[in-house]
Amino acid sequence: MYNKCIVTVSAGMLLFCIPFSSVFSAPAQVAAEQVPGIVEAAARRHIERWAEAAGLSEPQLGVTVVPGSRPLAACGQAVTVTAADTRLPSRMRFIAVCSGAAGWRYEFIVRAQVSARIAVMASDLAAGKVLADEDVLLERHDISAISDSISDPQDAVGMSGKRALRAGEILRKTLLSSPTLVKRGELVRIVARQEQIEVSMAGEALDAGARGDTVRVRNANGTVIRARVTGAATVEPVSAPITASPPSE
Repeated sequence: MYNKCIVTVSAGMLLFCIPFSSVFSAPAQVAAEQVPGIVEAAARRHIERWAEAAGLSEPQLGVTVVPGSRPLAACGQAVTVTAADTRLPSRMRFIAVCSGAAGWRYEFIVRAQVSARIAVMASDLAAGKVLADEDVLLERHDISAISDSISDPQDAVGMSGKRALRAGEILRKTLLSSPTLVKRGELVRIVARQEQIEVSMAGEALDAGARGDTVRVRNANGTVIRARVTGAATVEPVSAPITASPPSE
């Protein structure tokens, strides 16, 4: 989530949400009873931006400002709101500030209720098994207390579970890992593509790697190259041949 967002409010209306590093304000008179509403507006905008950036599917949200025990006071100018801790929507901290000689600083706890269509397991899967399209489906769930849900099933397909996964379980990034597709010492297929031309040759992996990792590969000519893992026992060159350093004199 965005951790620094300033909202300037005039007469209880949200004017703009800007980065903390660029603060603008305008003279205003804000009554004490307006302050929670100002914080709520800032928090709602913050959650909306987070949901959009996270690519959540069909998000639904609600925002509740927890009343504090400290009495609020009016502010003779614009009130700014800073997002102080937004790691989990279920419990966030926002700071409302009235600057000036008679100003004040007040911390609010804000609870957001966020639900969206996210990836869940369609069936049981043993630990280490690679997820296929049929293993993942989308369901609506409350993710207010989850920071690493997966919105696009394709982000989970091709990954493997660090432990056994159960049908109906919400898929989280921390539960998944990229399986090792190339093992050190095994024979691999080196595929080079340029425009409509594809050339392949055999090689030997000198490193182990998951999809997207860069590993060293010795091709059939004995030359060591760097290659990106693209599939099971399959790589593509990403650099010129690795040459040995000349001997020192």
